[in-house]
Amino acid sequence: MGVRRFRSLDGVKVFVTGAASGIGRAVAEQAAAEGAVLHLTDVQAGPLAEVAGRLGAAYAEPVDLTDHDAVVAATDRLTAGRGPMDVVLNVAGISTWGTVSSLEHDDWRRLVEVNLMGPIHVIERLVPPMVDAGRGGHLVNVSSAAGVIGMPWHAAYSASKFGLRGVSEVLRFDLRPHGIGVSLVVPGGVATPLTNTVRIAGVNKESPAFRRAHAGFRRRAVTPEQAASAIWDGVRRNRYWVYTSPDVRAIHAVQRHVPLAYTLAMRAMNRAANRALPDVERARRVGP
Repeated sequence: MGVRRFRSLDGVKVFVTGAASGIGRAVAEQAAAEGAVLHLTDVQAGPLAEVAGRLGAAYAEPVDLTDHDAVVAATDRLTAGRGPMDVVLNVAGISTWGTVSSLEHDDWRRLVEVNLMGPIHVIERLVPPMVDAGRGGHLVNVSSAAGVIGMPWHAAYSASKFGLRGVSEVLRFDLRPHGIGVSLVVPGGVATPLTNTVRIAGVNKESPAFRRAHAGFRRRAVTPEQAASAIWDGVRRNRYWVYTSPDVRAIHAVQRHVPLAYTLAMRAMNRAANRALPDVERARRVGP
């Protein structure tokens, strides 16, 4: 059985996590514009209701994806009432950065719970009905550039995003015989609300150095709409790797084909990041 292709989303049942803002909202908006039947969730009840009402979603329910029992209950209601989905998009996620000296245990655990276990909860509940229906479909997992390369201060975040990459790498082969394609999205900079709320352990976000770095990031970032367009193009073309910006595509190619250049680039990036550490964090890292 070949992987099902979606040349049109008209009438296609689409499920999106993180649909209240950022990439998730843009993905939902573009799907709605093509006539998709939307099924949306987010942890933010108010913004989710606004998006769902505006887009005419067939289903919208706020769910904390880290709560397995809540996900089971919600997806049981969804499948019983709406049947199996055609396209499932795991977009929801959080971000915390920091050095190994500044990150707390709860930072590591929370990132894995939201960014890895959250998508796993969705996959284990919504993908088997797609398999049983026998009509194919598509699974989209939004990882990150930090799920590809060794970015400074991203160890905890990368633990979750590399994990989601591993899940996707296996499922792209496991699900192919059932006509279900898998896309792994690896965004670089995207100008979403997450960029304003990201917590960087040990770093004063009000410092001039941070403000300059953040402004530079925003200048290079793509819009959520650009990222969503890349995602839907990847679904239509049944692409596994989906890049939302050329810089991530380029560094991934360098990593695979010119490993020494990749190593030197990462070392330079790390040195630049460490120069931006505040004195208090440097003191904690170096010690008395």
